[in-house]
Amino acid sequence: MGAQRIEIFLPENEFLRLEEIVALHCRRYWREDVPGENEKLTCLVQQRYTERLLDDIETAFGDYPSLAVIVSPIEASIPPIIEDETSELPGRHPARPRTALERWFTRDRLSTDELYSDIEESLRVRPSYVATVLLSSLIAGLGMRSGQVAVVIGAMVIAPLLGPTMGLAMAATVGDSKLARRALATLAIGTVLGVIAGALVGFAVDIDPTVSELRNRTFVQPADIALALACGAAGVLAFSRGTSLALVGVMIAVALVPPLAASGIFIAQGDSDLAVGAAYLFFTNLVCVNVAGIGTFLLQGLPPRSWRITGGILVVWLLLLALLATALFGTFRFGFLR
Repeated sequence: MGAQRIEIFLPENEFLRLEEIVALHCRRYWREDVPGENEKLTCLVQQRYTERLLDDIETAFGDYPSLAVIVSPIEASIPPIIEDETSELPGRHPARPRTALERWFTRDRLSTDELYSDIEESLRVRPSYVATVLLSSLIAGLGMRSGQVAVVIGAMVIAPLLGPTMGLAMAATVGDSKLARRALATLAIGTVLGVIAGALVGFAVDIDPTVSELRNRTFVQPADIALALACGAAGVLAFSRGTSLALVGVMIAVALVPPLAASGIFIAQGDSDLAVGAAYLFFTNLVCVNVAGIGTFLLQGLPPRSWRITGGILVVWLLLLALLATALFGTFRFGFLR
């Protein structure tokens, strides 16, 4: 994922200004005549410059009704588009050049527009979303009930909660309240459906609550917090680089779907203590995934609209995590003293 092909359509009288902007972000571009009032400029842009080019185009020409921009990945080019420090173009703020760490973290990230496009489709509550949440939770519940780890992992490939979870972390990072509301609504629906699916398993088959795959989802351990943080960071890294959604989905779903299904199973069995324990694990994992997700998005250079809003949201998540960790420590200490 070293480069992108960007096609820009604008009226001919704006092409001189457009070429000045494009020249700041790439070294290969050409102009084409197309039918209609617009002209077409095509450019090959290194991945790390896609975001800033799209931002500059929108700032300069966003009011033009006929503006159209199409971004597509490039599999190969001759000569190749080199991705290293020798090919770096001047920054928009020469007085404050990017550090080597910033360059390293942002070089492979999709642009913000591409991330929005990937998330947008997954936040729509359609019959397919309802079906995948129910099926994933049913499979996970049956796998835990029989102690089959491979079945539980297989259920995660369906990845039903990937979109709302990534959307929630991204909304917090950029400070987009509309995206946050949509992600929360979709995640809430998925959460309820996951518990219902687990309850169906609990009603339909005999359950042995001592099976390790089930029992391990009824309490939180320090390793669970570390796992959820790692899943959140790895999931965002994979998602923001355009990696296979199945891979990203397994990273996120392994921390969220099994506790939901377990909570539903124990509700159906009438064991409220174990059901609450599973729900507590789900909430803890959700907080960890969002903390790690926001931090990873920020490290990758995803630009917040307001650092004050983004920082405030991150502080809230961190406080929740601290409270959960404190409660966990108290539980372990109390159990030890007893």
